[in-house]
Amino acid sequence: MDFLQRDTTTIAKDLLGVKVIYHDEQQTFTGYIVETEAYLGFDDRAAHGFNGKRTPKVASLYKNGGTIYAHVMHTHLLINFVTQQANIPEGVLIRAVEPEEGIETMAYRRGKTGYEMTNGPGKWTKAFNIPRHIDGSKLNEGKLMIDTKNRKYPRAIEESGRIGIPNKGEWTHKPLRYTVKGNPYVSQLKKSAMCPPDETWKS
Repeated sequence: MDFLQRDTTTIAKDLLGVKVIYHDEQQTFTGYIVETEAYLGFDDRAAHGFNGKRTPKVASLYKNGGTIYAHVMHTHLLINFVTQQANIPEGVLIRAVEPEEGIETMAYRRGKTGYEMTNGPGKWTKAFNIPRHIDGSKLNEGKLMIDTKNRKYPRAIEESGRIGIPNKGEWTHKPLRYTVKGNPYVSQLKKSAMCPPDETWKS
């Protein structure tokens, strides 16, 4: 996947349906990305790179596209993929995943079964057992990988405001959150809007 030549919102939409893979010491975990959020760097008041903010914690966000930017929020590990050339702090937050391989272990780790296992940005990283020190590494060069060939394609993509972004002016409401329409693993999805997972992908 090209993380250098396209705008961040295009990448955020294209990541929907991509298979994410993590190999820990014991086994492999896989799933399909169903929810992303784009963060647009210097001008985006909700972004960690807003106004060129640069601290050791956000250093990975300033690396080349394809770098993993991992940060902790409310004790949860969140995973972002950096999307531009070095020194342009833009990225895509991976918010939710439809699990495929390793589900039994995921359920054990999360103490949850079904959609609650991976329907949030801190939930899927815990289910997959992703560690904080993955921050700054490159996708597909270590234990965290994406597969853009054996992927799925959404029947429809919904755009909406990002979640948990209060008091950021127009950036609170900008439609920079992208979801696979109706997929029950999307975070905070109402039951009335859910479809069986298979029906949310193109056949």
